[in-house]
Amino acid sequence: MTDLLSLTVNGELRRAKAGTVADLVRSLELDPAKVAVERNGEIVPRSALAAVAVAEGDVLEIVHFVGGGQGAVAASGADNKDDADTWTVAGRTFRSRLIVGTGKYKDFAQNAAAVAAAGAEIVTVAVRRVNVSDPKAPMLTDFIDPTKITYLPNTAGCFTAEDAIRTLRLAREAGGWDLVKLEVLGEARTLYPDMRETLKACEVLSNEGFLPMVYCTDDPIGAKQLESAGAVAVMPLGAPIGSGLGIQNRVTIRLIVEGASVPVLVDAGVGTASDAAVAMELGCDGVLMNTAIAEAKDPLRMARAMKLAVEAGRHAYLSGRMATRKYADPSSPLAGLI
Repeated sequence: MTDLLSLTVNGELRRAKAGTVADLVRSLELDPAKVAVERNGEIVPRSALAAVAVAEGDVLEIVHFVGGGQGAVAASGADNKDDADTWTVAGRTFRSRLIVGTGKYKDFAQNAAAVAAAGAEIVTVAVRRVNVSDPKAPMLTDFIDPTKITYLPNTAGCFTAEDAIRTLRLAREAGGWDLVKLEVLGEARTLYPDMRETLKACEVLSNEGFLPMVYCTDDPIGAKQLESAGAVAVMPLGAPIGSGLGIQNRVTIRLIVEGASVPVLVDAGVGTASDAAVAMELGCDGVLMNTAIAEAKDPLRMARAMKLAVEAGRHAYLSGRMATRKYADPSSPLAGLI
């Protein structure tokens, strides 16, 4: 009888035959082309999975993309002028200004339908352990095609720069993406960003060739510091993640927009369509949301509403709103009254 190795795979003790990492992945009924593998704290490049042997006592993490995170960008209108109203981040151009997340939906099918209804071109995705006990479980990539929709791997749930950096290194190995969403949280209760850890992670990731779009506080000074650290977009929260409270900080977000040389997107706090419109009226380049759509009683109708709200808010911003006045100003002239 062949001796079996004792391994730890995704936190569970397992017995496996001697062989390569690729052999182990296949023995778990997983496709090596759809996962990323970390062995004893070091990422194994996908090109080397069939060459690196597993050994007694190895600790392996096998991850893939799952639904999760904030996000949504709405498609622009049909006329030629609207088609030209695109936005660009890190040299990549999009028409939709609504980025949608992929968490909290009933299932992947509903999630995919909501992405289509929102007209989104970008979705945020979380990096999580593969369920080795159920390798045939549906995967997000089976429903939302990463060759047609841009995946934005995020670091949701990371509370240190080290964890965020490790997560995105695995994400790049799993899918090859360098455009990523960085968030480093300070505490579980508020899910507010820890700006010190966020800046640290942003610098490291930028130096490693990543293009980080960064979730941050609504601090104009902090936003500029993130730009200096290599952020390709800054994403101030409108209100706490998942709260649905709407845009609570219009003044500081407008200051961030006015001072930024990279795209600014409101990330977190949107509850309904009017909140998305407000964010766009402030001059933001886009809005990212998840819970507002996923937890609506009719997610697909809300996705369409968000698409239209982002478009309306963008038109209002470009139009230049009327000045506010302290007193009434009649629309019809008073001269010539009968």
